[in-house]
Amino acid sequence: MAARKLTVVISQSQSKNPQQKKLEEELAARLLMDATAEVAVVPHLYDMHADHTGMLFLKSIPGDIAVLSWLYPRAIRWTLHRQNIAGKQGQTLLIDEADKDDQKEEASTNRINSQKGAGVGTVPNRFLYCIDLRVSDNVEDYLEEIKRIAQEQAVETVELAGLTNDNSKPEQTQQYLRSENSQDNNGAMTEPLREPVKRRWYPVIDYERCTNCLECIDFCLFGVYGVNDQDLILVETEDNCKKGCPACSRVCPENAILFPGHKSSAIAGAEGEVAGFKIDLSKLFGAESSIDLAVKERDRELVAEGRTAVGKNVGLPKRREHRKTKTRDHLDELIDSLDEMPL
Repeated sequence: MAARKLTVVISQSQSKNPQQKKLEEELAARLLMDATAEVAVVPHLYDMHADHTGMLFLKSIPGDIAVLSWLYPRAIRWTLHRQNIAGKQGQTLLIDEADKDDQKEEASTNRINSQKGAGVGTVPNRFLYCIDLRVSDNVEDYLEEIKRIAQEQAVETVELAGLTNDNSKPEQTQQYLRSENSQDNNGAMTEPLREPVKRRWYPVIDYERCTNCLECIDFCLFGVYGVNDQDLILVETEDNCKKGCPACSRVCPENAILFPGHKSSAIAGAEGEVAGFKIDLSKLFGAESSIDLAVKERDRELVAEGRTAVGKNVGLPKRREHRKTKTRDHLDELIDSLDEMPL
């Protein structure tokens, strides 16, 4: 098979922050001049619908991809996976120092569960490199990492969904790319012709963590979730999700549900076994548990829709029953002793 260049995709910020725009533009221009990789600029990954030309382009790429976006790498990967853009997870060295520590901790504490990864599906023989543009404000850091990836990875053509060459890309997609990355006769970047996108809000499932327990579909009362013909959970009607509500993420036992735009790093896709941490420190200070907060968030959206609040009477029995039957360990004993202390 013929060798191909790495494709670098820069996903634009949702905000109009001039520093973020400057970083995107300088990075795109430098990569175009360097010719280390094929370069494309698309709107924010999370905001593009499945039929947006930017998303169609991403689906048409047959080889390895490095995606740079203003999101955590987990959120980038599983937002792409939702659109059937999959691949092996490529290693990037350009990550936040805190994420490095979280990755080590997760690798050492991750619980063995045969049900994890049931919804990942068949992974094509290519790599996806997911890079968070918030890690550094220095364009040289990203250029160095892209060059490292391009040098280390032998990129070959693979067949994806019948797309075997560049001519198979939709004409609309080719036009979109030319407008995004075109240069005028003076070598200056021209203003791209973009399809409008609006900010969206919907859950993204990390299938490597998901055990298909279906607690999210039991808890959510807005018709967001469904199952496929293999009875695997999926986000079926994303636009039914209530903007700003992350309640289903809070009740997920494996922290497998992401809301990439949420202000909480754990919900937005930061690394780390957050959901598996057994000591709920919030209880020590009289704060609400994640379950109590999720119930309150769901009730708020039900009332706003003219429906009746249901509290803990709907969607939680299976979770409580599961917790009763779990094997207790010394951390559970510690929790009990702390609960009994007169704080």
